[in-house]
Amino acid sequence: MMLKEILADLVTQAAEKAQQSGKLPTVTLPSSTIERPQKPEHGDYASSLPLKLARLMGTNPLNIARQLVELIPSTPEIESITVAPPGFINFTLKDNWLTRQVESILQAGESFGNIDLGKGSRVQVEFVSSNPTGPLHVGYGRGAILGSTLAGILGAAGYDVQKEYYFNDAGSQMDAFNRSFYARYQQCLGTESEVPSDGYHGEYMIDLAREIITEEGDRFLTLPESEAVPQLGKLGTDRLMKQIRIELEMLRVDFDAWFSEQSLYKNGQFDKIMELLRRDGYIAEKEGATWFVSTALGEDKDNVVIRSDGLPTYFAADIAYHYNKFIERHFDRVIDIWGADHQGHVSRLKAAVGALGIDPDRLELIIHQLVTLRRGDEVIRISTRSGDIITLREVLDEVGTDACRYFFLSRSANSQMDFDLELAKKEAPDNPVYYIQYAHARIASILRLAA
Repeated sequence: MMLKEILADLVTQAAEKAQQSGKLPTVTLPSSTIERPQKPEHGDYASSLPLKLARLMGTNPLNIARQLVELIPSTPEIESITVAPPGFINFTLKDNWLTRQVESILQAGESFGNIDLGKGSRVQVEFVSSNPTGPLHVGYGRGAILGSTLAGILGAAGYDVQKEYYFNDAGSQMDAFNRSFYARYQQCLGTESEVPSDGYHGEYMIDLAREIITEEGDRFLTLPESEAVPQLGKLGTDRLMKQIRIELEMLRVDFDAWFSEQSLYKNGQFDKIMELLRRDGYIAEKEGATWFVSTALGEDKDNVVIRSDGLPTYFAADIAYHYNKFIERHFDRVIDIWGADHQGHVSRLKAAVGALGIDPDRLELIIHQLVTLRRGDEVIRISTRSGDIITLREVLDEVGTDACRYFFLSRSANSQMDFDLELAKKEAPDNPVYYIQYAHARIASILRLAA
C-alpha cells in the first residue's frame, strides 16, 4: 500500500471511531485524500477531511481535526501529527523511516513500485498496426509510444501483457498498393504505365521499385500482369514491414506478436465467424452485399461486411480478429489503440463483439488524436499517399528517440497535439526534454562522485 493510502486510511478510521464513540455526529464520510502542503514547515503530508466534515456536521473544523488527531495511532512512518487552521491535519514523517526507504528501493531495483493489481490477468494491447503500404508517419509514432508505455505500466501492475501488431496484408488498400507498385516498377524500367488514381503516389514508391530492380532485375515484365502484380506487391510489403520494424526498434518499441490479416482467411476463421453471426440472425443479404445487422444491437445503421464484389470489409476482418483474441487466444481483456480516423468504428465493433457472446466491456478502444508537425510556425504535411511526406524515421533522426517519446506522452491520447521539431532540438530550459536530460546528467555526476 502506498504511503498516501496508509495516511488516508488512518484519518478515515479515526473519523469512524469518533462517530462510534459519539464524539462526532454520524454522517456519511466523504473520501479522505492526502496532499502535499504548500509550505514545507507544515509537514510532509496533509489531510483536509475536517474541512469536508465541517460542512456536513455543522461543526468547527479545527475541533474536528483535534478529535481525529487524538484517535490516530502511532505508526512506524509518522514522527508527529499537528492541527493547522482552518482545519488541516498535518503529518511529519520520521527521518529514520525515510532513510530506510532508500535501502528498500535499492534492494527492489527495477521492480520497485510494482504491484499485483492484475493478479496475472491476460491483457492484449494492440497498437500501431499500420498497413504495410508506406513508411510510418508521425501519427503512428504517437500510437506506438502510447501502446508500449501502457503495456509497460500494466506489466508493472501485475497483468500478463502481450503487445501485438496487426498488419492488414489483405483487402482493397493492399490491392491499391500492389497495382501502384507494379506501375512504378514498369516506369523505372522505361515501360509506360500510370499509377491508379486511388493508389500510392509517394516518392518512396519509386525508391522501393529501384531497390527491387537492383535485386530482381526486369523479370516481372515477362510475367502476366495477374502474376506480376501480387508477386511484386509481396516483395514491396515485406521490405516495408522490415523498415517499419527497424523504425519501431529505434523508438524503443517492441512487440510480442505480429498478426497477419491474411491468416484469418487462410485458417478459415473468417468463414467461421460469418457463419456464427448468420446463425444468430446478425447477417442479412441486401443491395447485393452482405451486412452485419448492427441496428438489432442498438446501432444507428447496419454495416457492410462483404461488398458486392465479394471482398470482405475491414470491419468484417476486425470482427474475426477480435473473436480470435477473445475466444481462440483467451485474453481476459483487449485494448486497441487506434488513430483518430477510427473514431466511428468504436461502437460498431463493441456491438459486433457483443453479438459473438463476448462482454463488450472486456474490449477497450483508445483513440489518439492527430499530430500536427511543425517547424516553428510552419505546418508539415504527413500524408502517406501524397508525395509530400515526412516520416517517423526522419523525425527520429532529427530530434532523437527521447524527444519523440517525451512529447508524445506529454498530452493525453484524446487531445490533439502540436509537435514542434525546433523546440524538441533546442538546448535550453524551455525544452522539457533537454531539462530532464540535463538533470539526469547532474544526477549521474553525483553518483560517480559518491562512488
